[in-house]
Amino acid sequence: MAKRNGKAAAPESGVPVGINHIVLNVRNLDESHRFWSEIVGFRQTGEWRARAPSPNRRMRFYSGSHGGKAYHHDIALVENPRLPPPPDWGIDSTPLAINHIAVTLPDRKAWLAKLEFLQQRGVKFHRRVNHGMTHSVYIADPNGYGVELLYELPRKVWEGDIDEALNYVENAPLEGEAALADPTEYPVFGKA
Repeated sequence: MAKRNGKAAAPESGVPVGINHIVLNVRNLDESHRFWSEIVGFRQTGEWRARAPSPNRRMRFYSGSHGGKAYHHDIALVENPRLPPPPDWGIDSTPLAINHIAVTLPDRKAWLAKLEFLQQRGVKFHRRVNHGMTHSVYIADPNGYGVELLYELPRKVWEGDIDEALNYVENAPLEGEAALADPTEYPVFGKA
């Protein structure tokens, strides 16, 4: 048992440390593979080997960089050709159970490079927002799932008042050079 102030403290059993992975149903595994690997940048780590009771199931697993260390998967895709056609994605209007999935890029420089890459590939920016704790761009995968690509602002910016930082929204342009601009004068939340 851990000790706090010289006294035995209950372990934090049952308290999650985070989300391990997410599994998405997709219409076409090959099309979704291209999006999640070529556009978002995850690498495939494995593929389901069909066997009973699901001999026709197709499933692939993907991981981010994790500091250069191997990781089993952050996201998995399961092919289900019977899914309805993809809806148009919108933060307030998506008729899917999952509104969006947030993917963290290592830093501002990598995020800006990703924005430029997306623009060159003709990927539509549905939303570009400077939040109080992240700067983000929202795109959509071929199945209509929203994907937020972000970089984290320094902890000192938002830790003083997390609620206020969560409620801060500064919309940014969606097209052209203006969509690639990113201010570095961040508001600081909870300053006295």
